[in-house]
Amino acid sequence: MEPSLIWVGLWGLGLLVAMVAIAIFHRRLQASLATAPRLPLLETVPQSLPTVTLIVPAYNEHVNITECLDAVLASQLPNPDQLQVIVADDESTDDTAALAAAVALTDKRVEVMTVPPRPTEVSWRGKNWACANAVEKATGDYLLFIDADVRLEPDAIATALTDCQNQQADLLSCGPGIVCGCLAEWLVQPVMMSCIAVGFNFEAVNDPTDKTTAFAAGPFMLFRRSAYEQIGGHRAVATETVEDVELAKLVKSSGLTLRYLLSTSLVKVRMYRSFAALWEGWTKNYYEGGGRNLGGTLYSAYALSLVFVMPWLGLTAGLVGSALGGGSGWWLVSGLGIFAVGLQVYMRWAAQRVFNQPFRYWWLGWLSGGLVVAIALTSIIKTETGWGWTWRGRSLSTP
Repeated sequence: MEPSLIWVGLWGLGLLVAMVAIAIFHRRLQASLATAPRLPLLETVPQSLPTVTLIVPAYNEHVNITECLDAVLASQLPNPDQLQVIVADDESTDDTAALAAAVALTDKRVEVMTVPPRPTEVSWRGKNWACANAVEKATGDYLLFIDADVRLEPDAIATALTDCQNQQADLLSCGPGIVCGCLAEWLVQPVMMSCIAVGFNFEAVNDPTDKTTAFAAGPFMLFRRSAYEQIGGHRAVATETVEDVELAKLVKSSGLTLRYLLSTSLVKVRMYRSFAALWEGWTKNYYEGGGRNLGGTLYSAYALSLVFVMPWLGLTAGLVGSALGGGSGWWLVSGLGIFAVGLQVYMRWAAQRVFNQPFRYWWLGWLSGGLVVAIALTSIIKTETGWGWTWRGRSLSTP
């Protein structure tokens, strides 16, 4: 058999496998999103709601903190004074505290606190130390933790509080709408959101009888205060990197009620504003968020390479082979490549409609997939070795 025919066969087989992978991925994605519960929207703000303390842990959030607080303070509540806002400045080296203090001068509901240095006897990770200290100053019946890069719509807090009361939830976490700005975000974030949704079981997470399946999104976590204190709060997850998921696990294992709902219209977040920040953030979370499952993470990288990278590689190989006069076999490979790319583009278009995201840079699907695969593999190395495993420049390795 001629070598060219062998290559034609291998590329053709690879594309057929990729098409099967895309079909499976798309089916699971649509099934997951079809069962995803949404936070019910309010027609009118209730006349009475419990008090709530909103806590924003902040470390070098110069770009975000003012807009975040402005959005929070525009919240529509029956009584504006039932909202307490605490900005926990976690030893920022920029002017985060000064900017927050400037907002506090215009609204008495805002308090800016300086978080004390972290104790050395415990390896406090991420925002856990800041959150734990802020809670000590909280006065609300409910505790709402958001990140500085979150933007709330005016009725977001009232809507969440109403749902918590109606459903007697002890923790309500909302999956936010993802805002993309730079090219790196447009390449990675839509693929990441699809990957998370494919492996996500909304029904199991929201099933109170299932004590083992839990999930929460750190950008928006609303606790009944008594429930937060019962599970030990952020002090109970001091050493955890993916603290939102661990808190959700504690809620369910304690027999309390967890609700995880999508709220892409009321809660929005722009997680990363540059490629460097995106790379640091996802390589911190990818492997850890999957429970440090080496086999599962490697399998996800393989599956993503089939779904997102292989169609474009196969199409390129077919077109190059055809252009070089390699025969009709390469035209067949080109046809399979076009069909595989078409399937991938349709899958991404359908998913981004659900996520309320514009459909952009679809022709860079190969690069999107390649970046996420690289993130997955790098995350394994960083997490297992501690090499370069940081967040905002702070090491996450245990001393």
